[in-house]
Amino acid sequence: MTTAPVATGVRRVSLRDAAGAAGGRRPPSPGRRRPEGATASEVGRARRKAVGIGLGFLAPAAAFYLLFVILPWLHSIQISFYDWDGVGEGTWAGLRNYAKVFSEPALVDALTNAVGFILFYTVVPVLLGLILAQIIAARRRRGEGVLRTILFLPQILPLVAVGTVFRYLYGQDGPINQVLTWIGLGGAKRAWLGDFSTAYVAVGIVGTWVTTGLCTVLMLAGIQKIDPELYEAARLDGAGKAAEFRYITAPGLRREVVVASMITMVSALASFDVVYATTMGGPGSVTMVPGVMIYQLVFMANRVGVACALATVLSAFTLCLVAALNRLGRER
Repeated sequence: MTTAPVATGVRRVSLRDAAGAAGGRRPPSPGRRRPEGATASEVGRARRKAVGIGLGFLAPAAAFYLLFVILPWLHSIQISFYDWDGVGEGTWAGLRNYAKVFSEPALVDALTNAVGFILFYTVVPVLLGLILAQIIAARRRRGEGVLRTILFLPQILPLVAVGTVFRYLYGQDGPINQVLTWIGLGGAKRAWLGDFSTAYVAVGIVGTWVTTGLCTVLMLAGIQKIDPELYEAARLDGAGKAAEFRYITAPGLRREVVVASMITMVSALASFDVVYATTMGGPGSVTMVPGVMIYQLVFMANRVGVACALATVLSAFTLCLVAALNRLGRER
């Protein structure tokens, strides 16, 4: 039975105990004690001084973030309530721009496509990262650092360059179609980014390639912090690889999974570079995403108010998803 205790030489441990330990459960720590000989006022002054020093270090970054992120975002929300072409004087529109976001087919398609890209940017890379990290951790070899560097490489490459390379690979005369011809599957050749039936998946695969390495590196770091004695106790308890993953690895990687999901989900919803470099939202609106749509609304259609409304809706949706994931990642 998986709940039977096993002797480990120090204390008796079961698979459920191992799962709890891997998941990060710790006994309550004792409260902070006042240093001997220090009065309450001295302790209070020391704490206020520490807080002041911390705020002093935080102030430059906070001011930068406020000036270049928060204030422009608030200004964008303000513009979303106006009909404005970006040049002349705007007129009050109320909630009409938001109604257009949820009623115009092109804008709805952009939001839907962005949500769909979560499958390629988040779900598949996280699963692949878990599998690859487990394989690498179980078969440690020399050159593991080089392997991590290779896996993380897509994260440091400019996404416009990545999109340009994949546009070449997917081209009518690109390497993918050439390989298909060499192996006798010439009938499957097509313009992968120009075909309505394959363009969305083709762009999604680029997103998977970009984010899988990051997820793998995060999972590897998480596996290394799990106490090896937990796996030893599980093996003595008769647990197989599947049970080890379920009761030890998975609970121990909960925080890493949440962090990887947050980062990749934001990348999916805010995607612009890859889509713009590969398809510019085409063919039709098959691969259109809010980032490219906002660009077109502002610089081509002069509909700045609608663009800001779309950006506000996307921001609110992203914040809700991040808040939900953050709640899941809290220690239970």
